[in-house]
Amino acid sequence: MAEYWWGTGRRKTSVARVRLSPGKGLIEINGKGLADYLPRELHRNQVTAPLKDSGVEDQYDVRVTTNGGGNTGQAGAIKLGIARALCKADNELETVMKENGHLTRDARMVERKKFGKHKARRGKQKSKR
Repeated sequence: MAEYWWGTGRRKTSVARVRLSPGKGLIEINGKGLADYLPRELHRNQVTAPLKDSGVEDQYDVRVTTNGGGNTGQAGAIKLGIARALCKADNELETVMKENGHLTRDARMVERKKFGKHKARRGKQKSKR
């Protein structure tokens, strides 16, 4: 039985369940390759940042199941999930993750709509007559 570690990441309305196992550095998101699932280089760099900063990018295979939100939210959730899984795999990497800000959960969420308003804060339009 192969050994693996789990990490859960969240951002906005996105949730990513990350499974980290010893391997050659393959990253699979929802059954697709990294470049196929995340076409923007910015998002791909964000996802691989915890692996690069810890220097273990070709030692672990990463399998991710993610849902909710869009590409940016999912990329942030995957990054947090990978960082948490790496900390479980090797406790010494936790200081590296904290220094680079990979373990910080981005708490910004969309504010809920209030009754009597068009959106969360935009009020009704004033009627002249």
